[in-house]
Amino acid sequence: MKTVAFICFSLLAMSFLSGCAGVILGGAAATGVAVAEERSVGTIVDDATIATQIRGKIFDKSEPLFTDTATTVNDGIVLITGQVPTPDDRIELARIAWSVQGVKQVHNRTTVKGQGENPNFASDALITTKLKYQLLADSKIMNINYSVETVGKVVYLMGVAQNQAELDRVEAHAKEISGVRSIVSYVQLKSALYKNKTS
Repeated sequence: MKTVAFICFSLLAMSFLSGCAGVILGGAAATGVAVAEERSVGTIVDDATIATQIRGKIFDKSEPLFTDTATTVNDGIVLITGQVPTPDDRIELARIAWSVQGVKQVHNRTTVKGQGENPNFASDALITTKLKYQLLADSKIMNINYSVETVGKVVYLMGVAQNQAELDRVEAHAKEISGVRSIVSYVQLKSALYKNKTS
């Protein structure tokens, strides 16, 4: 059963990666997305590959860990969210993430089940959906450069902000959503990102 499930996961991952290839070879719409994204097409593919490898290794370790956690990768920076059974599982997730080539940083924001507030997945999904919609509707925000995860009513942001003013707008939108307890930002400023890449 586990093998069948992993095959399904692998097919989904390959289909995602082939979708990225479509961005490279595709028409005007795909090109527009690639131009709008602050990450290069190569970086987008690298991030997808890193995420797929991490998820595959987590699945090999434990199917429940795979099911109860999520992994987001942006410019080699990994964010892991969700709930795990024991503190040792948190350590193992970090170890797995760091074992994948190309990983620059790992932010392990998983919590141990029974410690603290249990997340309400429907409520978290609603917060994420509302925030993504607000970012999309705000013409002063390049929403394509942001990833949003919500766990236990805590909003986690990743991506690249054009400037501090844009990031402030993103965080302000998150604060306006009912039920949000706090915001954790791993967003990089565009100026700092390019400075690091050229230095």
